[in-house]
Amino acid sequence: MDLTASFLLLCLIWACFHLLNSNSRRRRSAKLPPGPYPFPIIGNILHFGPNPHQTVTKLSKIYGPLMHLRLGSIDTIVASSPEMAKEILQTHHQAFPLRSNTAATRAFDHHATSVAFLPIGDQWRNLRKICKEHMFSNQRLQANEGLRQEKLQKLVQYIQECCVNGRTVDIGHAAVVTSLNLMSNTVLSVDSADYNTCQELEDIICRCMRVWGSPNLGDYFGFLGLFDPQGIKREAEFCVGKLLAMFDSIIDQRVEASRNSQARKTDLLEVLLEISDGNQAELTRNEMKHLFVDLFVAGVDTTSGTVEWVMTELLRNPHVMSKLKTEVRTVLGANKQIEESDISKLPYLQAVIKEAFRYHPSGPFITRVKDGNDLQIKKYVIPKNALILINIWATGRDPSIWPNPDSFEPERFLDTEIDVKGHHFELLPFGAGRRICPGMPLAYRMVHLIVASLVQNFDWKLEPGVAPEDVDLSEKLGISLHKAIPLKAVPTKP
Repeated sequence: MDLTASFLLLCLIWACFHLLNSNSRRRRSAKLPPGPYPFPIIGNILHFGPNPHQTVTKLSKIYGPLMHLRLGSIDTIVASSPEMAKEILQTHHQAFPLRSNTAATRAFDHHATSVAFLPIGDQWRNLRKICKEHMFSNQRLQANEGLRQEKLQKLVQYIQECCVNGRTVDIGHAAVVTSLNLMSNTVLSVDSADYNTCQELEDIICRCMRVWGSPNLGDYFGFLGLFDPQGIKREAEFCVGKLLAMFDSIIDQRVEASRNSQARKTDLLEVLLEISDGNQAELTRNEMKHLFVDLFVAGVDTTSGTVEWVMTELLRNPHVMSKLKTEVRTVLGANKQIEESDISKLPYLQAVIKEAFRYHPSGPFITRVKDGNDLQIKKYVIPKNALILINIWATGRDPSIWPNPDSFEPERFLDTEIDVKGHHFELLPFGAGRRICPGMPLAYRMVHLIVASLVQNFDWKLEPGVAPEDVDLSEKLGISLHKAIPLKAVPTKP
């Protein structure tokens, strides 16, 4: 039987299964949240579109803040208000202990070892504890502040070279290199990226970012997963396999160096090797490698993407840039490099970053999966195994919450106590509840430090012929929401 015939047979089997189960779904449909009527077999996939955060936001204005979609064979619930987000992430958080995993995140069983995708349990708690104590605690962050200062200096030096040579700067790429080198030095004591060339680790991480965030028909229709029609599973296995092999080699080199009594490093790898040597039940080598995959891919992507969006809005809104520039240069002066203790002295900088988190959240959806039996929220049933999408992109642009939501106005955050730590459900760039992003303390510092350094040391203008109002805001969905067209700007010395 050829491939086409096999595919048609599987489609027929799936369609029969769909019809046999349609009666039970119809009986339940009266209790499900409202939503557009699903087409046979494909459901609401056509409603989802290539930019699902935008299309479901439009649909939520019709069907309300709790909406039901059918994506192939998957019941999907979209929550688009702070009230519904609070119901899921706080009031009924025990019913939603899982993040969704896909064919891409299942490459090399990453979902079964990853702190990002493991179900809440002993293994997940242990990995979160390791991250918190040895990577993101205040004590560890303070100990590594000098390293962050060094990476900021290298960023400033690179842009100074661009000034001298009259070159434009790809802001996103510069932020990726800075974030990646910070992460690789914190974890492995090495630089892994270069501002002038794209090195292997940078390339693989960027590819992994894209593939993990790409919509995959194989996830919506189980039988299509066998064929991997978009090649997403193959690409994910290549990327994750490459990363695991790199980390495996680095661990081997470090173990060999320790055996030869070479001077020990003070990075995260050294700490994790000590934990593993003391008790392999607490941390295995496999868990160590998958933890590094999480740290590098998620940590680099969100920070660099946010920096690019902030600089985009500053260049689109010259009055905001001018106001921020005045604050930063007044507080820091001309020559002093920003330190982390300075962030609290820069309220307008903090407001600019919060406004970017509102208007361009790094991840437009917080995802969960309904565990156990059906659950009732308000008057609607949330079916078991349903995919939950909390649309924080929609919340950030809701006119009932934010006046002038489509304008970039940092001033809205100057006289409010709203923060980004998961306490205010109208602003959740790092999530909330038990699964809030463990890297939030580091990401928060880095975004402020990079933006302040760029504004303090340089004046910026768009490329010749590009007016502020013409800057493209098209979005590209990966793990996080990036600009579809990279931001390129020309730096000059003040």
